[in-house]
Amino acid sequence: MFPVFAIIFLIIPIVEVYLLIQVGQVIGALWTIFLVVLTAVIGVWLLKIQGISTLKRAQQKMQSGQTPAREMLEGVGLLLAGAFLLTPGFFTDTVGFLLLFPPIRTWLVNKFVSNIMISGRFAGQSGQPGAGFKTDPSNRGKKSDVIEGVKYTRED
Repeated sequence: MFPVFAIIFLIIPIVEVYLLIQVGQVIGALWTIFLVVLTAVIGVWLLKIQGISTLKRAQQKMQSGQTPAREMLEGVGLLLAGAFLLTPGFFTDTVGFLLLFPPIRTWLVNKFVSNIMISGRFAGQSGQPGAGFKTDPSNRGKKSDVIEGVKYTRED
């Protein structure tokens, strides 16, 4: 966990300062400040549009009786995008804009979900990835929404 915090709190600010200095030397300090503010404003505007779209999809799923799990995870991605966009700098703005791009956000959500399923955190039994998930041989290659529970008896 420490390496992640080291990257976040040490390396990213160093990269940001370096990029700000380099861009400032090329286009000037005032233009650099203007560009950083402009990217934040555009990013927040795009974030609002994406957030409303994700919220509408979540509401539609809830009205149809489905759980909007993917939309909630996309909402977390949008929250991170907003944090990156409001942090002054070009590197964080780039990451924020990438998170606003729906195919990238969907890919990250799918990757996150598959990693959790493989690790067994949401499987039927801990340590056994996929335990408790019903597999139907006639549905090969198709996703199944049915999750079968694991029966057990307690013996003392």
